[in-house]
Amino acid sequence: MATVRRFIKAIKDYYQKGETGDIAYLKIELLRIGSNTDLLAQLQDIADYYPTIDLEELSQLPEGTLGYEYAQHMKRNNIHPLVISSDLIEAAKANPFALRFTATHDIFHILLGFDTTYAGEVGVLGFMIGQGYSKFLQAYEPVVKHFYPFILRSQAQQIRANLDRGKALGEQAKCLLAYRFEDNWSRPIEDIRAELRLVLKSQQFDAESGNTSDRSPEIVTA
Repeated sequence: MATVRRFIKAIKDYYQKGETGDIAYLKIELLRIGSNTDLLAQLQDIADYYPTIDLEELSQLPEGTLGYEYAQHMKRNNIHPLVISSDLIEAAKANPFALRFTATHDIFHILLGFDTTYAGEVGVLGFMIGQGYSKFLQAYEPVVKHFYPFILRSQAQQIRANLDRGKALGEQAKCLLAYRFEDNWSRPIEDIRAELRLVLKSQQFDAESGNTSDRSPEIVTA
């Protein structure tokens, strides 16, 4: 439902009401051009899955759990869970890629250890490329690799590093979009990272050898 008219309405809602959910969803809709058919098949199992997120409730969970760490990330960066209009949610049931990624984008950040700078966003984008979500993302990689560092020179080195690390994580990890994070808020975040194969071999080696210089993915900042 990413029509020009719907984009215009979403932009108006953003500037006039401060509502960011619809414009975020419609932008992500473009990323599914040439979507991986296997991914779309997996996402059909969660086409109706869009739980409400209560940050205050998640903040009461024990430290180190997925829910607690997610809530702290959102509060620290003054981010609120995105609310998407009912018409877009209904349309997304046929192609839930954009809906699922809009709902889980900030969860990706904390699991992958990328901050909210431009370089951090590139890390998440690199992960999506590595996961093979769509042909559009594959074609977009050269732009991210060569153009982004040119226009964001202060973060150029971190952009390249995050793109490489995100892509490597994406290639080895299970499909994050199909994972029901909202059913696992109370689990330790490190257990979920291990289950989803979100630890690079180099990090695992450092942890086993006692070298703590790269043990936590949270250090990937600009």
